Amino acid sequence: MNIVETLTDPSNILTAFIALVVFATIITLASPVMRNSGLEGRLKSVANRREELRRRSRQSLAARGGGGGPATLRHQEKDLYKTVVERLQLSKLLEDPKVVENLAQAGFRGPGPVTTFYFFRFVMPFVFAAVVAFYLTVVNGFGMLPIQKICACVAFLAAGYYAPNVYITNVAQKRRESIVAAFPDALDLLLICVESGMSIEAAIQKVGSEVGAQSMELAEELSLLTAELSYLPDRRMAYEGLARRNNHPGVKSVATAMIQAERYGTPLGAALRVMAKENRDLRLSAAEKKAAALPAQLTVPMILFFLPVLFVMILGPAIMRVQDIFGKH
Repeated sequence: MNIVETLTDPSNILTAFIALVVFATIITLASPVMRNSGLEGRLKSVANRREELRRRSRQSLAARGGGGGPATLRHQEKDLYKTVVERLQLSKLLEDPKVVENLAQAGFRGPGPVTTFYFFRFVMPFVFAAVVAFYLTVVNGFGMLPIQKICACVAFLAAGYYAPNVYITNVAQKRRESIVAAFPDALDLLLICVESGMSIEAAIQKVGSEVGAQSMELAEELSLLTAELSYLPDRRMAYEGLARRNNHPGVKSVATAMIQAERYGTPLGAALRVMAKENRDLRLSAAEKKAAALPAQLTVPMILFFLPVLFVMILGPAIMRVQDIFGKH
């Protein structure tokens, strides 16, 4: 009971909350110094994708020539996630037709992330429900009736089911913002490379190596685009894959312009110049939209944090003066 009283003591909860806020502040301030770009790891994953496309191309050539090929393109890894998903057939039970596309937008490719996603979609509801049930029955029930506790467990059960989707959506959103922020500059570099006489593959590879310091996600996408242009049977598939993985109007318009330039032979330099200007305008409009929404977002913090301080500073001396006057009388 002493442990329960300690955990439910309001002063201890407030102390733990303040400690958590201070820890999060320190981590936020120190993260830029300790952050590792991870560009080498991302480019290594792109190299693995390039090797996979190369194996697929060789298998296609072997199949056309009547030769035999390997039964699979990937090394099958037997781990806990894969075993659970295969035994329970979670890919059919929890089937999501857009899971591969959503994972690709978040930067997760291959069969491994899909297996991990289905595993956590199956496990997280039970974890959420178990944690809530333990807290409400052992730590603090808040005076809730049994039916209310059951409803809370069911609510968190549903929240656990959607938690992996929320996580993937947030990761994809942050990745898209990083790509869009550096995309107009990358188009300018690509335009310079193309107009200097470089081929589109060499230009994309060069821009990908240069833009990595600004956005490693964009560098990864451009390196992957170079690999797909080299090994996919149709170059249109590579550009469509770029648009599908990023799911942004600016990137989709650039992919469409490149497809039209490939099909009809239109000048690629002029199209890139127009696309760079449009993406720069999109970036500027997004910044203006955030700036316009800033006053409304600052209203609540100002009410909670600034106004009490102003009242204390303005009314404090007056209150002290009034107390002194009444104290003399």
